[in-house]
Amino acid sequence: RSLSTSTWRLAQDQTRDTQLITVDEKLDITTLTGVPDEHIKTRKVHIFVPARNAMQAGVNNTKKWKMEFDNRERWENPLMGWASTADPLSNMVLTFSTKEDAIAFAEKNGWSYDVEEKKIPKPKSKSYGANFSWNKRTRVSTK
Repeated sequence: RSLSTSTWRLAQDQTRDTQLITVDEKLDITTLTGVPDEHIKTRKVHIFVPARNAMQAGVNNTKKWKMEFDNRERWENPLMGWASTADPLSNMVLTFSTKEDAIAFAEKNGWSYDVEEKKIPKPKSKSYGANFSWNKRTRVSTK
């Protein structure tokens, strides 16, 4: 019992001391990353909110902003027939909670970006009583 209490107190102390550090000035970290210039200067990223899965009714995966990198040169591997690339960032997808965070990250790394605005679906007015209406064709015969 004393172990769980001390662990809980330690976790509480860590959350008190943890604070986010924000820097107001714009930083450029391209010289610190060690990524070759060919992957920085001509790199373009696409920032978007993913669409809802058509096979499910839930919209949980449409709340985060995603960042994908453009596709660079690819070739077919002659031995296995797989698609090969020399670009380490082409298959990486980053997730952000806001659009502004994604844009700030792209600017900090020196990448040009393209933002696709979030599409908000219009709610359709539906009535349960319309299923039993005599003058609307809600149920179509299969014969």
